[in-house]
Amino acid sequence: MNRFSIAIHGGAGTLVKGMMTPELELQYKQALKTALHSGYSILESGGTAVDAVQEAVMLLENSHLFNAGKGSVFTAEETHEMDACIMDGKTLNAGAVSLISGIKNPISLAKDVMEKSDHVFLAGEGAMRFAKELNYKFEDAIYFYDEFRHKQWLEIKDTDSFQLDHAKKKDSKFGTVGAVACDKNGNIAAATSTGGMTNKKWGRVGDSPMVGAGNYANNKTCAISCTGSGEFFIRGVVAYDVACLMEHKNMSLQDASSEVINKRILELGGDGGLVAVDAKGNIAMPFNTEGMYRAYKSSVATDEYGLEEISIYK
Repeated sequence: MNRFSIAIHGGAGTLVKGMMTPELELQYKQALKTALHSGYSILESGGTAVDAVQEAVMLLENSHLFNAGKGSVFTAEETHEMDACIMDGKTLNAGAVSLISGIKNPISLAKDVMEKSDHVFLAGEGAMRFAKELNYKFEDAIYFYDEFRHKQWLEIKDTDSFQLDHAKKKDSKFGTVGAVACDKNGNIAAATSTGGMTNKKWGRVGDSPMVGAGNYANNKTCAISCTGSGEFFIRGVVAYDVACLMEHKNMSLQDASSEVINKRILELGGDGGLVAVDAKGNIAMPFNTEGMYRAYKSSVATDEYGLEEISIYK
């Protein structure tokens, strides 16, 4: 039987230990653990990698701690605009949505785009019409209201500043959530969801919903979910770049991921991290920031990775 595994993230960046209380750290780790175990249990019972990553991301979207779904940050108009993408490594089918609001779990809508439409990417009003046709329930704005997020926005509203999530300084934390998994049949999948950046204007879209930039899966190489400075991850086509290095340079998952995160993206001026798996269930979780909310669980331990770990700092 194939080694099966799942890895998840809840964002990367400047996670200053002094700003994190023990209580808050426990909350983050518990939220990661819940999502991790729920996704893993699907793999354990013979479920697909696609279902496992969707489940894990949905649970992260349901937590106010992460910048996706319920915890999404505020735009310049004091609204929420969410993006998500999911990809099946077996078929290369993918679904993505962008600039949607009122949807509790954007990743589920992305999966419906993949499975119930002839398209890959739906955005804005069109994506919302698609959701209505599928009888999605639309949450009131109060569901997405979080006092911490609102204070973040109030600090920079009516300015040209934007912020990529948690701490005080600009570009301090990239609040995206994501999951990658390899199931018992050796099929892999990736899912990513985000609320974007605080005070963003003009319908800005980051890397998260873009196939090959922030999210990618191909059984021949790897499944990747990214978190970082989106503009740079788009320019570097980061998720696909890792897959390319594996396919054309025969690099291992670990080496290819490290090359892209610790060298290539830095050369472009970007930072962040990613979680990755290959079709043998190997895991990689490189990041070039002070921390990345991350966790993995695997059916078989290796020299580098045990059976389970939940971490925030380096």
